[in-house]
Amino acid sequence: MFQLAAMSADSPDPQLEVRARRIIETTIELAEQGGFEAVRLRDVAAHAEVAMGTLYRRFRSKEDLLVAALELETRAMAARVEEKPPKGANPSERVVGFFGIATRGMLRRPNLSRAMLRASAAGEPVLAEKVEVFHDLMLRMTVGALRDVPIPARGEANFGDRERLLCEILNQIWFAMMVGWSSGLQTQETINERMRASVELVLDDAQRDN
Repeated sequence: MFQLAAMSADSPDPQLEVRARRIIETTIELAEQGGFEAVRLRDVAAHAEVAMGTLYRRFRSKEDLLVAALELETRAMAARVEEKPPKGANPSERVVGFFGIATRGMLRRPNLSRAMLRASAAGEPVLAEKVEVFHDLMLRMTVGALRDVPIPARGEANFGDRERLLCEILNQIWFAMMVGWSSGLQTQETINERMRASVELVLDDAQRDN
């Protein structure tokens, strides 16, 4: 699995890691400009000023590039959320606030987000582990909002079985809503409305069960 922050002293090839990040940042720029179709491997290599062989050492396809871009973007959001957590008087309000932050972040650059969502929803087995990194980051932020205690984006995360299940369900709903938005079926308003309803149903019912 490609670790975006793996440019450490013990990396086997620090220069390759630097070039890999430049490749991903170039992918983001091209996707912002023209969406999924604008991400062509030769164009990415040319704009990033790397050889095609260097690109292929890390990335198999445009979907691979865009899933890596999704991880980079999500890690950046996680850092912002850790610095400025969502506010709310109770867990439901905080979780709704988090999904509002996530939705605004995705809709801020629609071409890029549609491209990343298309790649992550492609169902390619070779990308499953990388897509799982994105879902793990989202889970950490959701649980952090639920607890009102930010959970670091890296390292072990000790989740209770029940809170993991509840937050995974909410993340799956949100992801499905975002895929719907990318197809023109949802708006920011409907996403926010339905996420609020979903959070209230899932969390408030769970609290009543306790």
